[in-house]
Amino acid sequence: METESNDLTGIIPESEAGSRLDQSLARMFPDFSRSRLKRWVENGQVTVDGKVPRPRDKVLGGETVQLRPTPEVRATSVPQAIELDVVYEDDSIIVVNKPAGLVVHPGAGNPDRTLENALLHHDGALAALPRAGLVHRLDKLTSGLLVVARTEAAYTALVAAMQERRIKRHYEAVCTGVMTGGGTVDAPLARHPVDRKRMAVRDGGRHAVTHYRVRTRYRGHTHVDVQLETGRTHQIRVHMAHIRYPLVGDPVYGGRLMLPKGASAALTEELRRFRRQALHAARLGLEHPVSGSSMDFEAPLPDDFQNLLAVLAADAPA
Repeated sequence: METESNDLTGIIPESEAGSRLDQSLARMFPDFSRSRLKRWVENGQVTVDGKVPRPRDKVLGGETVQLRPTPEVRATSVPQAIELDVVYEDDSIIVVNKPAGLVVHPGAGNPDRTLENALLHHDGALAALPRAGLVHRLDKLTSGLLVVARTEAAYTALVAAMQERRIKRHYEAVCTGVMTGGGTVDAPLARHPVDRKRMAVRDGGRHAVTHYRVRTRYRGHTHVDVQLETGRTHQIRVHMAHIRYPLVGDPVYGGRLMLPKGASAALTEELRRFRRQALHAARLGLEHPVSGSSMDFEAPLPDDFQNLLAVLAADAPA
């Protein structure tokens, strides 16, 4: 590939013969997403042997492609000076530890003061990326690690890695009920048929798999490690409730407060005031989108989570 000014040029490989143009461009220019390249073709920013093609046109191989990329302002949120817990950053990625209570993206009821607003203040260049470079999300009341892309190339690579399940996400959670052992929940998820703000296990829903392992059993609760194989909305919360071990404090799927028989006053008070799901994205593993090196990050349990575990342990001494 050669670059002249901001234009990019290249020769379509003979091996691409018979492929759609937009598919070939995605392989030739991996720094850009296929959807973005397709949009540039539709806007006349791509020529093949000097002619303006269509995305679906078949290529023969050997044609000269000229691409005129343009920056796109994606994020419409305003930068806001909100404190960020940055675990790691370089020219390509940022890894942040999100506190419980911070919404990831602006939306109905949360027009600003979100993680996206904070990221735009941290790095204004993120405005050129979809969702300010956020590759995945956490629920408002879930704490823990998120990876953010800083360039188009990094974003494209990380989104592909997420879709191919090469980004490993490990959580810690506290469930109501005493588990006998770990296991796997393989149950499809879709919107609840009545309450559209909720998710539910439903036939015909999207494939969803959650693995869990017991860390500590208490008299009426279990501290577990959870690993996502897929990443559906509310997946861990819905799956744990589905197998009758809802997360402590979950305001949507947790059901009524369950107290162990003879619970201490301290435990009763702690369970009543723990008003968010006891879920923390504790570990994140990925391949760096540029160097390819393996990277692992950890975020310690937040204070409220540690306090909950301490009270549970004190209620049932070994």
